[in-house]
Amino acid sequence: MRSLLLIAVLLSLTACGKKGALYYPDMLVPDATTVTSVSQIGSSVKLQFVLPHNDRMGHKLADLAGVKINKRQSDSIDESSCSSCTTDYHLFRTLYLDLLPEGALRYGNRMLVLDGDVSVGKTYSYRVVPFTKGGLDGLASPQVSVRLVQPTLPPIVHAESFPTEIRISCVTSPPVAGSFIGFNIYRSRQEDAVSYVPINREPLVEKDYTDSGIDRNVKYRYMARTLIKLESGDVVESPLSNVVDGMLKNDE
Repeated sequence: MRSLLLIAVLLSLTACGKKGALYYPDMLVPDATTVTSVSQIGSSVKLQFVLPHNDRMGHKLADLAGVKINKRQSDSIDESSCSSCTTDYHLFRTLYLDLLPEGALRYGNRMLVLDGDVSVGKTYSYRVVPFTKGGLDGLASPQVSVRLVQPTLPPIVHAESFPTEIRISCVTSPPVAGSFIGFNIYRSRQEDAVSYVPINREPLVEKDYTDSGIDRNVKYRYMARTLIKLESGDVVESPLSNVVDGMLKNDE
Protein backbone atom coordinates (compact mmCIF):
# COMPACT_ATOMS: atom_id res chain seq x y z
CA MET A 1 0.00 0.00 0.00
CA ARG A 2 2.82 2.42 0.90
CA SER A 3 4.58 1.57 -2.37
CA LEU A 4 1.45 2.41 -4.37
CA LEU A 5 1.08 5.70 -2.52
CA LEU A 6 4.70 6.61 -3.24
CA ILE A 7 4.24 5.86 -6.95
CA ALA A 8 1.11 8.00 -7.04
CA VAL A 9 2.95 10.94 -5.44
CA LEU A 10 5.82 10.65 -7.91
CA LEU A 11 3.42 10.55 -10.86
CA SER A 12 1.56 13.60 -9.60
CA LEU A 13 4.82 15.54 -9.26
CA THR A 14 5.83 14.57 -12.79
CA ALA A 15 2.44 15.58 -14.14
CA CYS A 16 2.76 19.00 -12.53
CA GLY A 17 6.17 19.52 -14.07
CA LYS A 18 7.91 19.38 -10.66
CA LYS A 19 11.20 17.59 -10.19
CA GLY A 20 12.71 15.77 -7.22
CA ALA A 21 15.66 16.94 -5.17
CA LEU A 22 18.85 17.62 -7.12
CA TYR A 23 21.99 15.67 -6.22
CA TYR A 24 25.14 17.66 -6.80
CA PRO A 25 28.11 15.58 -8.05
CA ASP A 26 30.33 16.69 -5.17
CA MET A 27 27.83 15.16 -2.72
CA LEU A 28 28.12 11.70 -4.30
CA VAL A 29 31.81 11.26 -3.51
CA PRO A 30 33.05 9.25 -0.48
CA ASP A 31 32.81 10.84 2.92
CA ALA A 32 36.06 11.43 4.80
CA THR A 33 37.93 8.61 6.48
CA THR A 34 38.11 8.70 10.26
CA VAL A 35 41.74 8.77 11.37
CA THR A 36 41.84 7.10 14.75
CA SER A 37 45.51 7.58 15.61
CA VAL A 38 49.01 8.37 14.42
CA SER A 39 51.93 7.34 16.61
CA GLN A 40 55.56 6.34 16.65
CA ILE A 41 56.36 2.64 16.69
CA GLY A 42 60.07 1.92 16.85
CA SER A 43 61.63 4.13 14.19
CA SER A 44 58.48 4.21 12.06
CA VAL A 45 55.07 5.91 12.08
CA LYS A 46 51.88 3.88 12.55
CA LEU A 47 48.79 5.47 10.98
CA GLN A 48 45.37 3.95 11.73
CA PHE A 49 42.05 4.94 10.20
CA VAL A 50 38.52 3.73 9.44
CA LEU A 51 37.27 3.55 5.85
CA PRO A 52 34.07 5.51 5.09
CA HIS A 53 30.76 3.63 4.85
CA ASN A 54 28.80 6.31 3.01
CA ASP A 55 29.04 9.09 0.47
CA ARG A 56 28.43 12.72 1.46
CA MET A 57 24.68 12.26 0.95
CA GLY A 58 24.66 9.44 3.49
CA HIS A 59 24.15 6.69 0.91
CA LYS A 60 26.06 3.46 1.39
CA LEU A 61 29.25 3.28 -0.70
CA ALA A 62 29.39 0.45 -3.20
CA ASP A 63 32.43 1.44 -5.27
CA LEU A 64 35.15 2.42 -2.79
CA ALA A 65 38.46 1.47 -4.45
CA GLY A 66 41.11 2.70 -2.04
CA VAL A 67 42.74 5.66 -0.33
CA LYS A 68 45.45 8.18 -1.09
CA ILE A 69 47.70 9.18 1.80
CA ASN A 70 49.24 12.63 1.60
CA LYS A 71 52.21 13.47 3.78
CA ARG A 72 54.13 16.54 4.89
CA GLN A 73 57.46 16.83 6.69
CA SER A 74 58.33 19.73 8.96
CA ASP A 75 61.04 20.79 11.39
CA SER A 76 58.44 22.52 13.56
CA ILE A 77 57.55 21.03 16.93
CA ASP A 78 54.02 22.47 17.02
CA GLU A 79 51.84 21.74 13.97
CA SER A 80 48.54 22.65 15.64
CA SER A 81 48.62 26.21 14.28
CA CYS A 82 48.42 24.87 10.74
CA SER A 83 46.00 21.97 11.13
CA SER A 84 43.96 23.12 8.13
CA CYS A 85 46.91 23.80 5.81
CA THR A 86 47.04 21.82 2.58
CA THR A 87 50.32 23.16 1.21
CA ASP A 88 53.63 21.28 1.14
CA TYR A 89 51.87 17.90 1.07
CA HIS A 90 52.95 15.21 -1.36
CA LEU A 91 51.36 11.91 -2.29
CA PHE A 92 52.96 9.35 0.03
CA ARG A 93 51.04 6.25 -1.02
CA THR A 94 48.06 5.12 -3.09
CA LEU A 95 46.46 2.00 -1.65
CA TYR A 96 44.02 -0.20 -3.58
CA LEU A 97 41.87 -2.24 -1.21
CA ASP A 98 42.01 -5.38 -3.35
CA LEU A 99 45.81 -5.35 -3.59
CA LEU A 100 47.43 -4.02 -0.43
CA PRO A 101 51.24 -3.84 -0.31
CA GLU A 102 53.50 -4.81 2.56
CA GLY A 103 53.16 -2.39 5.44
CA ALA A 104 49.42 -1.87 4.88
CA LEU A 105 47.00 -4.08 6.79
CA ARG A 106 43.21 -4.22 6.75
CA TYR A 107 40.97 -5.52 9.53
CA GLY A 108 37.39 -5.22 8.32
CA ASN A 109 36.82 -1.51 7.81
CA ARG A 110 39.91 -0.53 9.77
CA MET A 111 43.32 -0.02 8.23
CA LEU A 112 46.84 0.25 9.59
CA VAL A 113 49.67 1.73 7.50
CA LEU A 114 53.35 1.90 8.41
CA ASP A 115 55.65 4.68 7.22
CA GLY A 116 59.34 3.86 7.58
CA ASP A 117 60.57 6.82 5.52
CA VAL A 118 60.86 9.10 8.57
CA SER A 119 63.64 10.58 10.72
CA VAL A 120 64.04 11.41 14.41
CA GLY A 121 63.55 15.11 15.15
CA LYS A 122 61.09 15.69 12.30
CA THR A 123 57.31 16.21 12.47
CA TYR A 124 55.14 14.32 9.98
CA SER A 125 51.56 15.20 9.07
CA TYR A 126 49.08 13.04 7.16
CA ARG A 127 45.74 13.48 5.38
CA VAL A 128 43.82 10.47 4.00
CA VAL A 129 41.62 10.79 0.89
CA PRO A 130 39.30 7.92 -0.20
CA PHE A 131 38.59 7.39 -3.90
CA THR A 132 36.08 5.39 -5.95
CA LYS A 133 36.55 2.86 -8.74
CA GLY A 134 35.57 5.64 -11.12
CA GLY A 135 38.49 7.76 -9.92
CA LEU A 136 36.49 10.29 -7.87
CA ASP A 137 38.27 11.61 -4.78
CA GLY A 138 36.28 11.96 -1.58
CA LEU A 139 36.78 14.31 1.34
CA ALA A 140 40.21 14.52 2.93
CA SER A 141 40.49 13.64 6.59
CA PRO A 142 41.61 16.27 9.08
CA GLN A 143 45.37 16.53 9.48
CA VAL A 144 47.10 14.37 12.10
CA SER A 145 50.72 14.87 13.13
CA VAL A 146 53.45 13.15 15.09
CA ARG A 147 57.00 14.18 15.98
CA LEU A 148 59.61 11.41 16.08
CA VAL A 149 61.92 11.02 19.06
CA GLN A 150 64.78 8.65 19.77
CA PRO A 151 63.02 5.31 20.45
CA THR A 152 63.45 3.69 23.82
CA LEU A 153 65.10 0.29 24.20
CA PRO A 154 62.90 -2.75 23.55
CA PRO A 155 61.97 -5.12 26.39
CA ILE A 156 63.34 -8.61 26.90
CA VAL A 157 60.65 -11.29 26.67
CA HIS A 158 60.42 -14.83 28.07
CA ALA A 159 57.70 -17.44 27.49
CA GLU A 160 56.69 -20.48 29.56
CA SER A 161 54.22 -23.05 28.22
CA PHE A 162 51.57 -24.92 30.25
CA PRO A 163 48.72 -27.30 29.28
CA THR A 164 46.07 -24.54 29.12
CA GLU A 165 48.03 -21.29 28.79
CA ILE A 166 51.28 -19.59 27.87
CA ARG A 167 52.78 -17.09 30.27
CA ILE A 168 54.73 -14.16 28.88
CA SER A 169 57.05 -12.03 31.02
CA CYS A 170 58.67 -8.73 30.01
CA VAL A 171 61.66 -6.91 31.47
CA THR A 172 62.62 -3.38 30.46
CA SER A 173 64.96 -0.58 31.50
CA PRO A 174 63.66 2.80 32.75
CA PRO A 175 63.16 5.18 29.79
CA VAL A 176 65.66 8.00 29.25
CA ALA A 177 62.81 10.40 28.44
CA GLY A 178 59.13 10.22 29.33
CA SER A 179 57.41 7.84 31.72
CA PHE A 180 56.74 4.12 31.46
CA ILE A 181 53.07 3.25 30.94
CA GLY A 182 53.17 -0.45 30.04
CA PHE A 183 53.77 -3.10 27.41
CA ASN A 184 52.05 -4.24 24.23
CA ILE A 185 52.17 -7.98 23.52
CA TYR A 186 52.07 -9.21 19.93
CA ARG A 187 51.28 -12.76 18.84
CA SER A 188 51.29 -14.55 15.51
CA ARG A 189 51.25 -18.12 14.31
CA GLN A 190 54.60 -19.48 13.29
CA GLU A 191 53.78 -19.35 9.56
CA ASP A 192 52.19 -15.86 9.62
CA ALA A 193 53.75 -12.43 9.34
CA VAL A 194 54.47 -10.40 12.46
CA SER A 195 51.33 -8.70 13.76
CA TYR A 196 51.11 -4.95 14.39
CA VAL A 197 47.94 -5.23 16.47
CA PRO A 198 48.57 -6.14 20.13
CA ILE A 199 46.54 -8.88 21.80
CA ASN A 200 46.01 -6.71 24.90
CA ARG A 201 43.34 -4.00 24.77
CA GLU A 202 45.11 -1.67 27.20
CA PRO A 203 48.84 -1.27 27.96
CA LEU A 204 49.99 -3.95 30.39
CA VAL A 205 51.37 -2.37 33.54
CA GLU A 206 52.46 -5.68 35.05
CA LYS A 207 55.43 -7.52 33.58
CA ASP A 208 53.55 -10.85 33.34
CA TYR A 209 50.77 -11.74 30.88
CA THR A 210 48.80 -14.99 30.57
CA ASP A 211 47.61 -15.99 27.09
CA SER A 212 44.78 -18.55 27.15
CA GLY A 213 42.03 -19.71 24.81
CA ILE A 214 44.54 -20.44 22.06
CA ASP A 215 44.66 -23.46 19.74
CA ARG A 216 46.37 -26.67 20.74
CA ASN A 217 49.20 -28.12 18.60
CA VAL A 218 49.95 -24.68 17.17
CA LYS A 219 53.28 -22.95 17.68
CA TYR A 220 52.97 -19.21 18.37
CA ARG A 221 55.48 -16.42 18.28
CA TYR A 222 55.40 -13.69 20.91
CA MET A 223 56.99 -10.25 20.91
CA ALA A 224 56.52 -7.09 22.96
CA ARG A 225 57.07 -3.34 22.82
CA THR A 226 57.55 -0.93 25.71
CA LEU A 227 55.23 2.09 25.77
CA ILE A 228 56.32 5.44 27.15
CA LYS A 229 54.44 8.71 27.48
CA LEU A 230 56.29 11.91 26.60
CA GLU A 231 55.77 15.30 28.21
CA SER A 232 53.84 16.30 25.07
CA GLY A 233 51.31 13.55 25.84
CA ASP A 234 52.33 11.44 22.84
CA VAL A 235 52.68 7.69 23.40
CA VAL A 236 55.71 6.04 21.78
CA GLU A 237 56.27 2.31 21.29
CA SER A 238 59.76 0.86 21.36
CA PRO A 239 61.18 -1.39 18.64
CA LEU A 240 60.19 -5.05 18.83
CA SER A 241 61.67 -7.25 21.53
CA ASN A 242 63.27 -10.60 20.94
CA VAL A 243 60.94 -13.27 19.54
CA VAL A 244 59.98 -16.25 21.73
CA ASP A 245 58.00 -19.37 20.81
CA GLY A 246 55.20 -20.96 22.79
CA MET A 247 52.91 -23.95 22.34
CA LEU A 248 50.43 -25.53 24.74
CA LYS A 249 51.81 -28.59 26.45
CA ASN A 250 49.98 -31.89 26.32
CA ASP A 251 48.34 -32.92 29.59
CA GLU A 252 50.74 -34.88 31.70
